[in-house]
Amino acid sequence: MIVNDVISALEEYAPTAYAEDFDNVGLLVGDKTAEVSGILVTLDTLEETLDEAIEQNCNLIVSFHPIIFKGLKKITGKSYVERVVLKAIKNDIAIYAIHTALDNSFKGVNHQICEEIGLVNRQILVPQPHTIKKLVVHVPQTHVDQVRTALFKTGAGSIGNYDDCSFNIEGEGTFKANDNANPTLGEIGKLHTEKEIQLHLTYAKHAESKVLKALFEAHPYEEVAYELTTLENKNQQIGIGMIGELPEAQSAEEFLSQLKEIFQLKIIRHSKLIDKSIKKVAVLGGSGAFAIGNAKAVNADIYITADLKYHDFYQAENQIILADIGHYESEQYTKNLLHSYLTKKFRNFAVVLSQKSTNPIQYS
Repeated sequence: MIVNDVISALEEYAPTAYAEDFDNVGLLVGDKTAEVSGILVTLDTLEETLDEAIEQNCNLIVSFHPIIFKGLKKITGKSYVERVVLKAIKNDIAIYAIHTALDNSFKGVNHQICEEIGLVNRQILVPQPHTIKKLVVHVPQTHVDQVRTALFKTGAGSIGNYDDCSFNIEGEGTFKANDNANPTLGEIGKLHTEKEIQLHLTYAKHAESKVLKALFEAHPYEEVAYELTTLENKNQQIGIGMIGELPEAQSAEEFLSQLKEIFQLKIIRHSKLIDKSIKKVAVLGGSGAFAIGNAKAVNADIYITADLKYHDFYQAENQIILADIGHYESEQYTKNLLHSYLTKKFRNFAVVLSQKSTNPIQYS
């Protein structure tokens, strides 16, 4: 097995096409064609993480957070980032970061938070826009089944659990082959009339290269007439944060006490407790101040996230409880999620769960 095999499995689970524009995801260090001796799964990649990888004979680190976030102009070992990159290169260790691609996955970071809390009836809190694409293509009637089947195999025609494929007869079209063409139908240099079908198919953004490859391979024309558009429809399977419900309502005090146990917290920073029970819960692992309005819009009783600033808490306005449980703490179970997925994907291969805590914040 090579590094690229692991990358393919990870991007099947959380396509990097859905990572945020500001992020740095994918293979950050290493050769994707290198043979893999073992995989270490971690939340962050630090020097001690590399030491652990070396001890465990793992030459591929799958990290949630990217160690290289901003551009590096020099690699001299002056900063902790540079030291990690140098050490990884010296020891032939590849580093792959998944970060916001997993944040935006329906079965990703926030799914895991919901699992830990026990929330049901889950939905994406902030659906990512522009993730559904539409292909319109004219196909000779004689090749419709061939082209349509090829496109279906790539996932085109299906978004989530819905079959979004439709087609209609456009009517008769014509094509004229030039002297260098190799036409499938008719003779070179003559005008032919061939009834065409217009296929309309939707597909997920990350599948575009596969969809077009299948189209060009299956279509009989050398020059395929097609149109791609981005739909405004929101894909409820892609986006950040989640909203869910507790099986039974709890008092705010009881719920916060349980949060402390679940996430092993010494403290929870929160806004003023309001006089209503907790039933509807919004979550967003990591820095989530930007989605306070979204949590209020769906009438969540409490919003669990991290990195809230002083003035962010004023936005509660006695409508919702805002709870900051800490950045590391909110994402701590993400590495377990990745480890579980890779272990099932590669059953006869060493996938090691890092035992190191990479939380830079200490409490006294």
